[in-house]
Amino acid sequence: MDIELAKLSMADSHTLLTEVLSPRLVTLVSTIGPDDVLNVAPFSSVGIICYKPSIIYVGISSRQGQKKDTLQNIEFSGDFVISIVDEALAEPMNKTATELPNDVDEFQVAGLTAIASDRVKSPRVKESPISLECKMMQILQFGEVPDIRNVVFGEVLLVHIKDDLYSEGKVSKFEIKAICHFGGGFYCRTRDVFELKRL
Repeated sequence: MDIELAKLSMADSHTLLTEVLSPRLVTLVSTIGPDDVLNVAPFSSVGIICYKPSIIYVGISSRQGQKKDTLQNIEFSGDFVISIVDEALAEPMNKTATELPNDVDEFQVAGLTAIASDRVKSPRVKESPISLECKMMQILQFGEVPDIRNVVFGEVLLVHIKDDLYSEGKVSKFEIKAICHFGGGFYCRTRDVFELKRL
């Protein structure tokens, strides 16, 4: 079967691409707003662009043509924090996906602990095994109203890793117990690993 994406609606294209290019690592993006209200939300459209400088991206959809709180806060503060979601954070992460008024502290709703970052204004998630403090570099916009998609590019300034997950310059990837998103309500664990030696 051949599917021409230009002929699909935004919703159908979203479903197809997220299911084809899956699983994707689940993260929490935390930000701070102009009234010092904290926001934390789940994102799996996150990836690496460059290693030096260390640049990553976050894809943020609009909600009925309006900017989500995460994007508005990034535009305000110029920074954000990406935190890896492990198995223990699955349920709190799911709670952060709820649509709430922008004056509600989503850390409290999800039962997460916000702690101060070292290099940016946005807080990080204490319970996460790994957090990346990022300075916003650029935001690109794609699509047309109401199907706007913004891509935020950020430079990673500082990475926080729990001590027992890092040794001799290596991350203990098998111990992180990160989860990935298949789309919809489906997730997977990252503990089933196999190795292929490079030829």
